[in-house]
Amino acid sequence: MIRKEAYVHKSVMEQLKRIIDDSEITKEGDALVGQEELEIVIGDEHISFTTSKISSLIDVNQSKDPEVLRVFYYLVQDFKCLVFSLIVLHFRLSQFKLCFSSCLYI
Repeated sequence: MIRKEAYVHKSVMEQLKRIIDDSEITKEGDALVGQEELEIVIGDEHISFTTSKISSLIDVNQSKDPEVLRVFYYLVQDFKCLVFSLIVLHFRLSQFKLCFSSCLYI
């Protein structure tokens, strides 16, 4: 199993919690879902999803439990969007710092 962990600021955690709460994934069951794992613990709520790789909504619609997998699919898409936004923001801020420090020395 490949375990991916990250330490993030409190505001990022609040955003992740909001995304999870909005998705209502914790109200779903994973009995009919396949092989990759996502574990979510928020306060006293805990849910673990195991699913096969989902590459498109076609895979979701052809699954045994398309409604649950659709919620899971969109949650993962929201996570990807947040992570990519953070990466882009990081590099933009790095370039800004570099430009700002260069301007100070001129």
